[in-house]
Amino acid sequence: MQKRDAASRTLFPLDASKAGFNTARLHAAVGHMRRDSDLGRIPGVVLLIARDGRLVLHEALGLQNPQLGTPMALDAIFRIYSMTKPITSLAVLQLAECGRLMLSDPVSNYLPAFAKLKVAHFDGDHMTLQPVRKQPTIHDLLRHTAGLTYAFLDKGPVQRMYVQARLRSGTLDTDGFIRALTGLPLAFHPGSTWEYSHATDVLGAVIEAVTGQRLGVFLQDSICGPLGMVDTGFWTPPEKQHRLAEPAASEIPHLPMPLLDPRKPPPMDAGGSGLMSTAMDYARFLQCLLNGGVLDGQRIASSHTVRMMTHDHVGDIPQNISQFGGQMLTPGIGFGLGFAVRMSEGLENLPGSTGMYSWGGVCGTTFWVDPQHQLVAVLMSQASVQREHYRQLWRNLVYGAMDD
Repeated sequence: MQKRDAASRTLFPLDASKAGFNTARLHAAVGHMRRDSDLGRIPGVVLLIARDGRLVLHEALGLQNPQLGTPMALDAIFRIYSMTKPITSLAVLQLAECGRLMLSDPVSNYLPAFAKLKVAHFDGDHMTLQPVRKQPTIHDLLRHTAGLTYAFLDKGPVQRMYVQARLRSGTLDTDGFIRALTGLPLAFHPGSTWEYSHATDVLGAVIEAVTGQRLGVFLQDSICGPLGMVDTGFWTPPEKQHRLAEPAASEIPHLPMPLLDPRKPPPMDAGGSGLMSTAMDYARFLQCLLNGGVLDGQRIASSHTVRMMTHDHVGDIPQNISQFGGQMLTPGIGFGLGFAVRMSEGLENLPGSTGMYSWGGVCGTTFWVDPQHQLVAVLMSQASVQREHYRQLWRNLVYGAMDD
């Protein structure tokens, strides 16, 4: 793995007061998180704030391994689950930039099994299969309008089929995953409904089909290596496994899928949920996006690509309000190519700015980027049950500590 240059110009520490933060308020924000950790409300957390490309805050609180009592470290490695999606999505856009695919292409151009898909239609308990009105495209996968779903979002008949197909078993390789997925009906007509889904896992398979490389190899060559993301990958080698952050034992039964085992290479590099990373690695990726696709002289994407990625692509397409996912895109929030984007002020019940983009992972990680304030914020934890509370709390605390 490439070593990060110690003299890197980006994310050097900067006094918080020089970055537009009130130091007393920022200290109080960290104190709030420390108290919650000390009280066992969240086992451990790494917090990171960067502004104008400089590191304002990088704190490790609580326990990295609650079972062993290991203190949290700044370089702890986390299962980031769906924070994998923005990285895989950017990799697809890199392929589009060099003409190896187009977002308008049908997915079946690269994964022929997608040509046979039909849509489930239910009349009571009776299911019929309808021809698709249009073939799902790469664009549909990027914006989650391909007609796919996730098993954990609901208890409907299509979700039950997903469970029976064992898509989340961790035993399927890429070919096996695509065979299992395309053996099931679509939940919606492509392009008709926004539904969070396995779409980004399919994008990982598309990348492998286009490049002839395993997804993890392509991501290392095209994103992680150039950006100095030295601890990001689909598994953690033995010499780094002592840095793995672990959930409390009480958290594991509440995860909607099996807990990832990062100690061995997986059968499939899951483009939607499989990466491990650190707060600093992920901040480097986010700072690259905020910079318009370049970091420390390494350009990995055009500024035009990043601009397209960070704008809403859902428009007036309705979202499915699921039993467990609820209304994932709340008022004022759309979806770009890999993450949520804020389209207006005054509708969301959290602070932020128009144009900010954000997402999180089911095990407790979250991020947002606010271009208007040149702000990057990351929270890394392995606390699934409390994830929604701390995503909102961290947003409130960070903006509450800003003077401008």
